Amino acid sequence: MGDLVRNDTLIAAMVAWWLAQASKLLIMLLRDRKLRLGLLASAGGMPSAHSAVVVSLAARVGMEDGIGSTEFAVALTFAAIVLYDAAGVRRAVSNQARILNRMLEEVRDYQRFSEKRLLELLGHTPFEVFVGSLLGLLVALSW
Repeated sequence: MGDLVRNDTLIAAMVAWWLAQASKLLIMLLRDRKLRLGLLASAGGMPSAHSAVVVSLAARVGMEDGIGSTEFAVALTFAAIVLYDAAGVRRAVSNQARILNRMLEEVRDYQRFSEKRLLELLGHTPFEVFVGSLLGLLVALSW
């Protein structure tokens, strides 16, 4: 357990996640003037916590083990997949949820329909992924 709490790579990744989630809370507070604590555990939004974590992880692995190491190759590949998923697949799911929710509202206007709304904030814009990646890199370099 002692080695785990002294693992700089893991700590940097967790700090990047925490900073990204806290940033979402602050951004929404400034924008909407409402404190929404649920954002601390939510997916989607600005900046991308997924991007911050995987970029921080890959950067720290590269710094610790070298960019020629197998460990860095695994971390970088993992990061690339997560970044693609955050801005691609999960973003498409968010757009589909938004459209389906509009369709549900239209159906409700004309007849009784009791389906719950779908979660729309799942994916990220490329800018949100970029900012999350930058945050992760900054945390990794400063840790």
